[in-house]
Amino acid sequence: MPGVMARSGTGRRRTMNEINMVPFIDVMLVLLIIFMVSAPLITTGVVDLPSVGRAKQRPSAVVEVIVGQDEKLRLKVDKGEAEPVALAQLAARVREVQRDQADVPVVISADRQVKYESVVKVMDTLQRAGVQRVGLSVKQGG
Repeated sequence: MPGVMARSGTGRRRTMNEINMVPFIDVMLVLLIIFMVSAPLITTGVVDLPSVGRAKQRPSAVVEVIVGQDEKLRLKVDKGEAEPVALAQLAARVREVQRDQADVPVVISADRQVKYESVVKVMDTLQRAGVQRVGLSVKQGG
């Protein structure tokens, strides 16, 4: 008989080692329902994007690269005439205009109908050539 008692004692310990998952699952389902109900009630924040203002001080000289609707490039120095230039010679022409003044900004102006890829190609060409200040031209106001 003592051997039988020992066996029944170990059987009880074995059942005590098992974890009951039902309360855990119930709590998780309640939390899931709470999040599902409250998620649509949360209002999304409005992001205020900065508007383009006027520059306080206009640079003395500006090199402007104009990308037309036909995706042909023209180079305009200050308020001079725009002269046609190929993409392959663009970097060399800009460096020639900048000469000793590496801080002269280069502005890329593109028509609204021009593909984004064309503008990125121009910007990439200038940045690979080591031109420091490259920016995009925008229209003032809304």
